[in-house]
Amino acid sequence: MTANKTPKNKSPEQERERGLREHRLTFRLNDLEMKALMKYYKKYKVKNKARFLRETVMYAVLKKFDEDYPTLFDLPAPVKDDSPTLF
Repeated sequence: MTANKTPKNKSPEQERERGLREHRLTFRLNDLEMKALMKYYKKYKVKNKARFLRETVMYAVLKKFDEDYPTLFDLPAPVKDDSPTLF
């Protein structure tokens, strides 16, 4: 290994392409949110908490991108009220 901790056969550009996580995000939770999260970790035996949070956030982001993707035809809007129409 070299001083920058990359294998000898890989350049720094190749390492970046592999998806190294260089950016840090921090957020705060209130007591109830933290209690719920800890209960989830315990119930579902989550071992890697950072991975779980990262995958959960990215799933929500990618799902929203998918929902907002333009379509060829406009879909009809769902009917939201049950009031009768007169005409």
